[in-house]
Amino acid sequence: MSLFFKTLRWLFGLFLLLLVLYGLGRLLHIAQDSLYIGERASYLQLASHSQMTVRWQSIKSYQGELRYGPSPDKLDGRVSEVRNTNLHEITIRNLKAMTRYYYRYGIKGDDKSSGQTHWFVTSPEMGSEKSTRFWVLGDPGLAIPGQTKVRNAALEWLKSNKRPGRADLDILLTTGDNAYKSGTNEEFQKHFFEPFKTILSNVPVWPVFGNHDARRWSFFRIFSFPTQGEAGGVPSGTEHYYSFDYGSVHFVVLDSHASRWNNNREMVKWLRKDLIANRLPWVISLFHHPPYSKGSHNSDSQRDSRGRMFEMRENVLPVLEEHGVDLVLNGHSHMYERSFLIDCHYGNSQSIKKSMILSRNKQHYVKRSIGKGKHEGTIYAVVGSSARADHGPMDHPVMAESLMETGSLVVDVVRNRLDARFISGEGLIADHFSITKGVNNATVNGCE
Repeated sequence: MSLFFKTLRWLFGLFLLLLVLYGLGRLLHIAQDSLYIGERASYLQLASHSQMTVRWQSIKSYQGELRYGPSPDKLDGRVSEVRNTNLHEITIRNLKAMTRYYYRYGIKGDDKSSGQTHWFVTSPEMGSEKSTRFWVLGDPGLAIPGQTKVRNAALEWLKSNKRPGRADLDILLTTGDNAYKSGTNEEFQKHFFEPFKTILSNVPVWPVFGNHDARRWSFFRIFSFPTQGEAGGVPSGTEHYYSFDYGSVHFVVLDSHASRWNNNREMVKWLRKDLIANRLPWVISLFHHPPYSKGSHNSDSQRDSRGRMFEMRENVLPVLEEHGVDLVLNGHSHMYERSFLIDCHYGNSQSIKKSMILSRNKQHYVKRSIGKGKHEGTIYAVVGSSARADHGPMDHPVMAESLMETGSLVVDVVRNRLDARFISGEGLIADHFSITKGVNNATVNGCE
């Protein structure tokens, strides 16, 4: 063998060795970033009408205990962990629906360990006509002044618009990208858990998996999701996508990031089963990548976000609309865009037909069925500016409203009416839309 080929082989071997070392170093770096050594206050997960999960983190490892009861002075219930850990997760079961419980968490046997009393309210019975109020944060994971203004503006609106005999808020939802830049555990602490600490101790959070969350391994270690239908819906067997119920609303949370690797087939199969089984009148779906956007991302481009927006529009939207999904919430584009009531638009923005826009009313929409109705129209809202607003053409033809403003969305569902308000960082209601069900003359089916 000539010296040239020997040298070439040696260089190739060196290249492979460096590649392996880089890969191992990268894995070690990701693993380290997925750890967080520090305190994390309590936050609520896996909420239902009969159970609640409380999670927290401690610096030192210990056997945790949760005390709970009907008042701060009567915490007679106790649930303890079976071993020492610093990642604490305790589930309380056999609770009463629509009931406020107070709780204290800390070291087992040390009644003074946590110091502060917290509370939560269990969900109503599945199918209950009790009103539902939820708050949607879009791409919130950046602790900057914009995030603070959005948080404070929404909390001030909630404080000024109380519901008699009810908590200000039932559940907290996100549209993904909960911790910038890379979804490290420390970034989650700084950009999500610290800014929303007081809310998370009282209100269950259901976060969506975003592309920035996917850069490390923290997301699925930090949060707990109902893989076995613990909170309603058909068991998914995975934390990447799942469903849950709150009163008369069936929520379906999908994974538009990682599930693309199997062409969304498994997720779509589960989605169809879940929606067929659902008997609740309102259906709301959340996932990160918007099927329609002309903001900081372009849903017409198959190259933008590696085609994820295109794939969700083509593979998932037909199933959602066939089974009567009323509202779809997304993030990713850092602005606010909200569609008309539309149906059967699965191509790029130039392919839309007049028949696909079932109503061009700017704010108020009607649907024929009181429950879920096939192809009666869906509203798509891109809520991606709860920390910052970016730039874009903002000219997608399905959109009734497009705003380059920071803000968040507060949604009320009361019987056959849904009202949603986009509250800007300046404290203004920059958009308000409603859906009313059970209107006989409502337009049906934009598929032609």
